[in-house]
Amino acid sequence: MTVHNPHPHKTDSDSAHRPFATVNPATGEQLREFPFLDSSEVPAVIERAHEAFGAWRRRPVEERAAVVRRAGELLLERRDEFARLVTLEMGKLIRESHFEVKLAASILTYYGEKGPELLAPQRLPVKGGEAVLVNEPLGVLLGIQPWNFPLYQVARFAAPYLVVGNSILLKHAEICPQSALALEQLFHDAGVPEGVYTNVFLKIADVEGVIAHPAVQGVSLTGSERAGASVAQIAGRHLKRCVLELGGSDPLIILDAPDLAQTIQAAATGRLANTGQSCVAAKRLIVPNELYEPFVAGLAQVFAGLTPGDPMDPATTLGPLSSERAARDLLAQVQDALDKGATLITGGGRPDLPGAFVDATILTDVKPGMRAYSEELFGPVAVVYRVSSDDEAVALANSSPYGLGGAVFCSDLERARAVADRLESGMVWINHPTSSQADLPFGGIKRSGFGRELGHLGLFEFTNRKLIRTLPAKTGSAQVAG
Repeated sequence: MTVHNPHPHKTDSDSAHRPFATVNPATGEQLREFPFLDSSEVPAVIERAHEAFGAWRRRPVEERAAVVRRAGELLLERRDEFARLVTLEMGKLIRESHFEVKLAASILTYYGEKGPELLAPQRLPVKGGEAVLVNEPLGVLLGIQPWNFPLYQVARFAAPYLVVGNSILLKHAEICPQSALALEQLFHDAGVPEGVYTNVFLKIADVEGVIAHPAVQGVSLTGSERAGASVAQIAGRHLKRCVLELGGSDPLIILDAPDLAQTIQAAATGRLANTGQSCVAAKRLIVPNELYEPFVAGLAQVFAGLTPGDPMDPATTLGPLSSERAARDLLAQVQDALDKGATLITGGGRPDLPGAFVDATILTDVKPGMRAYSEELFGPVAVVYRVSSDDEAVALANSSPYGLGGAVFCSDLERARAVADRLESGMVWINHPTSSQADLPFGGIKRSGFGRELGHLGLFEFTNRKLIRTLPAKTGSAQVAG
């Protein structure tokens, strides 16, 4: 079984045989390279994680939570270092990298503060004796994480399950090895014991063996649906739990807009954050007839006014994509739509700059049969659709094979909630682009995957919710079902 690389259309290559390397996407320059973990060493790494798990799980949950909370404090203390690493390795605008640092730290803080309370034993109402639901760790977990949010993605997987008492093997994306190593050092400096959190520069070919290992109890992947299908098949064959957060083609539905300029800006932010490289980006903008023309004109003005350049420069408003291949793949999707009759409103090319830059682009008249209609566009490309009713907006939104998030903008909250109720997605935000925060569950349906991260639900995907039923000691017959 081949385990495909997470987000293969969003990486520099298939990377099955490429080393972990830092390549500055703003210049194309390779800065550092790191060797893969030798396949012969993998079993020993898993055994160390399993041995460390035994001691870690026995520590009181309050102690484990304090360590995770300390990791959040250290992350904020090292904010400049981490923000620069993120921008260097995947091209995020430096101010957005600083925001990601704060978001990741908030997740560590949330589970560090709330974890013990959320994991407390729960008494169940029963007749006779007592029944208690307790929460116990499973063992070693494998996390396979992407490059687009190098800190946030790791924090939302590792933070809750370190508090639960599991140990973590973390395979990060091949293009952000320095971020991966810095995170490992952060957890160790915070007090996570050796073996409880281990960064592994794992070959894709070795992933199946890790999942199959008896000590490994689950795997969490954020990546493409192709990668998710491969991992889910392996996990299923070995009866291992898995959580998959895959692609998205989120709709942003506008029902009315008392302040059109403000709504346009919100839509632009939802589409262009992280240079459009977000699973929950607002990739399909659905607009009523009466607002369509002024909306498209206003959005085009915003897109055309962006300044591409060095993402380390605070004056830059459009950064590069993560790699040259990502830029080429995105433009191929755009060209396919244009060849089949879509209309180009603005963009569609590349700035005259070195690096993996793509113009902020708007397409209209996108129809079924075009790649841009059914595929995820992972970059600064917006598709705008015209609809004549709420029913048509909902039908268009639900026509996607994905179901991660969505947004509804409307001054009438009752009307907005009625539309939100009908959307086939894991999350809907009203009057705000789809986003993420530590105390709210995150996840999707359909081809966007399954399972939930963050919030209270994010503690229980890789947790043994064990029932302990106690009855008075007595003699006599008993009835057993099951």
